[in-house]
Amino acid sequence: MPEPTATTPFEVPVVDIGPYVGGGSAEDLARVARALDDACARVGFVQILGHGVPDAVLDGLAGAVDDFFALPPERKNAYRVTGANRGYSPPKSESLSLSLGVESASRMNDFFEAFNVGTEARSFPGLDLSEDDYGRNVWPAELDAFEPRVQAYFGHAGRVARVLTRAFGDALGLEPGHFEALTDHSVDVLRMNNYALPEGTVTLDGDLTGMGEHTDFGLVTVLWADRVAGLQVLDSDGVWHDVSPAEGALLVNLGDLTARLTNDRWMSTLHRVKPPIVDGTIKRRRSVAYFHDGNIDAVIATLPSHLDADAGLAYEPITVRDHIKAKLAGSRQGKANTAAVREAARVLAAAGREPRG
Repeated sequence: MPEPTATTPFEVPVVDIGPYVGGGSAEDLARVARALDDACARVGFVQILGHGVPDAVLDGLAGAVDDFFALPPERKNAYRVTGANRGYSPPKSESLSLSLGVESASRMNDFFEAFNVGTEARSFPGLDLSEDDYGRNVWPAELDAFEPRVQAYFGHAGRVARVLTRAFGDALGLEPGHFEALTDHSVDVLRMNNYALPEGTVTLDGDLTGMGEHTDFGLVTVLWADRVAGLQVLDSDGVWHDVSPAEGALLVNLGDLTARLTNDRWMSTLHRVKPPIVDGTIKRRRSVAYFHDGNIDAVIATLPSHLDADAGLAYEPITVRDHIKAKLAGSRQGKANTAAVREAARVLAAAGREPRG
């Protein structure tokens, strides 16, 4: 089957959200909201400037990531946590394509390692929340200032995510506070990723995958990443494209739950990570994703204004808990997620197509 021809050059739009961060005029806010609406409807990924995260905080985060992943394997493995989305995940312990019900042809699990922290049940003392949903964090005590450096970025990334959902509400014409009602005790996770292939010259045997094709689970993801090749995004024509952040930008993509709210008018865009290879040499790649997933007990249903956005079809309402449970069962327990019908069809349609730069 011939590769489709994209009608317009692929790009990840750049939007300056400074007016929302710094208290801009109504006219400026409306302009940003329109730009985000366009980016979310056309691509599902956006690069944001004006986010207000200080360089010192970003530098501290990068240093913390380097410090942890430089530990010897036996020390990193001491921070594995069974049954919770916390702590260390070693290479080849996850298959993210299975979160969509798609098994990779090579049957190779994802070749990255990660360290996760997130909101805890005890962060909301007035609510009866379970640590099954809001797990306790583990922190590597042997690393100097690891926790405060990560927490500093966690706070800023959460602020940026909430700025974005406020702007999303304006872009969708919702009443003020709509997203706040879905996120006042949000399940938020910060995942620090290290693509664990050793640097240097390599001959690949088969289709090696750094992180399999997947959509993110929640409402919105805020991503800090090295400006190194590897991240690829699937466009509306079914073609994979290489993406790296602009200088000073954070990458933002929508998750499944926002696609459900808008009945796929806003896209939960499929993405993956291939080994970052330049001239036959593997380059190290780091990324840190902040997943803003919504309240565990929130019911996500298609907005009334978007019920006709996909030929009259709509998603069934689902709780955040049930959606995340199905996705994690796929990626971590090897169980194909049969509910991800639309996303899986897009992956299979794109199988075998070469990415475009």
